[in-house]
Amino acid sequence: MDSVLTARLARQRQNQRYRQRATTSGIGPRFQRQGREMLAFCSNDYLGLAGDPRLAEALAKGARRFGTGGGASHLVCGHGEAHERLERRLARLTGYPRALLFSSGYQANLGVISTLLGRGDVALHDRLNHASLLDATRLAGARLERFAHRSADDCAERLASLAGQRRALVVSDGVFSMDGDVADLDPLVAQCERQRAWLMIDDAHGLGVLGEEGGGTRQAQGIAPERIAATVGTLGKALGTQGAFVAGSEALIEALIQFSRPYIYTTSLSPALAWATLTSLDIVRDEPERRAHLSSLVRRFRHEVSSLSEFDLHLMPSETPIQPLVVGPSWRRAPGERGGNEAAALALTAALQEAGLWCSAIRPPTVPEGTSRLRFTLSAVHTHDDLDRLLSGLFEAARRLSRTGRSV
Repeated sequence: MDSVLTARLARQRQNQRYRQRATTSGIGPRFQRQGREMLAFCSNDYLGLAGDPRLAEALAKGARRFGTGGGASHLVCGHGEAHERLERRLARLTGYPRALLFSSGYQANLGVISTLLGRGDVALHDRLNHASLLDATRLAGARLERFAHRSADDCAERLASLAGQRRALVVSDGVFSMDGDVADLDPLVAQCERQRAWLMIDDAHGLGVLGEEGGGTRQAQGIAPERIAATVGTLGKALGTQGAFVAGSEALIEALIQFSRPYIYTTSLSPALAWATLTSLDIVRDEPERRAHLSSLVRRFRHEVSSLSEFDLHLMPSETPIQPLVVGPSWRRAPGERGGNEAAALALTAALQEAGLWCSAIRPPTVPEGTSRLRFTLSAVHTHDDLDRLLSGLFEAARRLSRTGRSV
């Protein structure tokens, strides 16, 4: 076994795709990494709540009141007061009759798709959907089909070609995690209604950030909740804690309780974390200035970084806190690279780290061949001085590396 795995690992290194973990300490966006303070622009803590002292205090109070662990699955004795309160609040935030807690977004996606679909059914996915949605479809035994990214017309054509399937579920991210762009829900909803398909939205990166009240992509685009069969949200991004939930109709939530194996056979989320998340929701409701400040950072970043195109570095069209900077084809390819610019993305990341700035290089298979990128994420706790430091470091790295790292 070891020889097979060792050979596979060697190929991963050769292709510039070997991942390594970084052990950190401290509270974001400033971390200690290998003895150095790093200013991070790679966290999904979009509202800066993961380090908010009010959440820490709520977590401590929740642990003293309810304990640290759920102790059992929700259907045995693990569903407590904190879980019940949080589910009601999440339903109100998203506009649905009910919500159901899961331990992770991966489990929530698997829970929904495996409950709604089985063998002989079909799930039609946006081509850039998150891996957990694709895995959930395969594990459910359903047929997996894809439509062109953000194309309701292509979705409609493929739905029409699939007429006669026992059930059809259209699945899309709300905010796409690697590109930062947003699904256009209105035409997608209309096509699903026209062809009697269900629609599921994974709004992990939209919840708390988009919408006047932080209700996510649906709220931001003014779509009535009953027109989307299921919305999945996570607690570990903008809300700053951990876990996930599914929001939907009374019938959907009851079906998940009865039939969703990831829900039935998993110990419940920590009640202390559930209690702390109630404070997160208070902050999302009471402090809209966090979203306003975050939007101002995004606008300024996009304005300043657009000029990097002269170095063949291209900012993707995103108005969300996810700001991907794609490395263009003129950057030199490393020997043995299959698709192109992984080495350049890694070099840019390393140059930023030398300046105390942390942004991850994203490479295939997470993104398509030839589109390696730096995925910058902004947070409401970043200041404009922090952004000045990032911009200065980024422009210096691009100038320096462009002299040696690109083809002539």
